[in-house]
Amino acid sequence: MTDFEARLNRHIKKGFTLIELLVVIAIIAILMGVLMPALSKAKERARETVCRTHLKSVGLALTMYLQDNDYRTADCSTTNRFLWYKNGNSGPFRGTDDGDAYWGVAYIDYIKNPKAFGCPSFGKVAELIYTQDPEAIKTSAFCLNSNANNKKVTDIKHHAEFIVSHDHIEPKIEQGSYDMFHNDGPGTMNLTHYREGGGRSDFYPGIFRHNIRSRQPFKTGGRANMLWLDAHVSSLEETTGDDVPERWYTGHK
Repeated sequence: MTDFEARLNRHIKKGFTLIELLVVIAIIAILMGVLMPALSKAKERARETVCRTHLKSVGLALTMYLQDNDYRTADCSTTNRFLWYKNGNSGPFRGTDDGDAYWGVAYIDYIKNPKAFGCPSFGKVAELIYTQDPEAIKTSAFCLNSNANNKKVTDIKHHAEFIVSHDHIEPKIEQGSYDMFHNDGPGTMNLTHYREGGGRSDFYPGIFRHNIRSRQPFKTGGRANMLWLDAHVSSLEETTGDDVPERWYTGHK
């Protein structure tokens, strides 16, 4: 071999062998398997943070409304569905006398943007419960406690222990343990309308929809967010109701 050929060979870059490529691909696959669950959890934490922030905004809007309306909540006795607008997804808002209206329309002058009633984790739920137009209800992610309807709040002693709203798949909850978090006594179940055998059992995973750790039909291992009358927001781990007193919904002592 001449000196020229030797120098040329030293400058030729060697490529990866097939085995080396397979090893690299295997390492990348292992890293992806480790990172993807962590990334998924991080995304859900971000979605829950947005949800809690929105719910907090609703609480602040409610506080301003109460100050301007003799400390009585809005009359949402007629509103019982998810829709904001009279025409599709835009246009004038529905009134509180509209049975298809979402209860948030009563407070729209104080919160301005319906997106504050949205929850990023509610998207898939919306597709299940309003299949004809899920986009129309993605900003209707929080339920109204019916006991917080047209209520003189000065009659409630402990505002920090009275639920105004929380994550749910219903726009309004008004049937006790049938659709609320409390149960009828130790050892019984809450949310019976959504439990196995209930009329809306398909929707149960949409209630405790944050930080889901199980994909069983009636056990998510997740949690929900709750808005209290004093405008603070807290979370509630999935429960059968033994740790949720009924007075949190009724305001009774």
